[in-house]
Amino acid sequence: MSKGKRYTEEFKIEAVKQVTERGHSVYDVADRLGISVKSLYDWRAKYGQDSKTNQSSDEQLRIAKLEAELKRVKEERDILKKAAKYFAGESE
Repeated sequence: MSKGKRYTEEFKIEAVKQVTERGHSVYDVADRLGISVKSLYDWRAKYGQDSKTNQSSDEQLRIAKLEAELKRVKEERDILKKAAKYFAGESE
């Protein structure tokens, strides 16, 4: 059973910014982005300015981008390791 569509941290933070910083209503943003109002309220509680963390949303966005880049680089590294093993075995 599927849990529904997954959104990136970056997407969530940007959606919350539209509500908290730009003054749009939760209902308008949710409708425009095609997400549920409940999801946006949950994200606002987690990433909004009133959240327990003291990090600004810009810092959270930067961290999310860096984590995504790190994941991509690790995947590339693993592929290169496998390719190196394959070609090393072929040359023997």
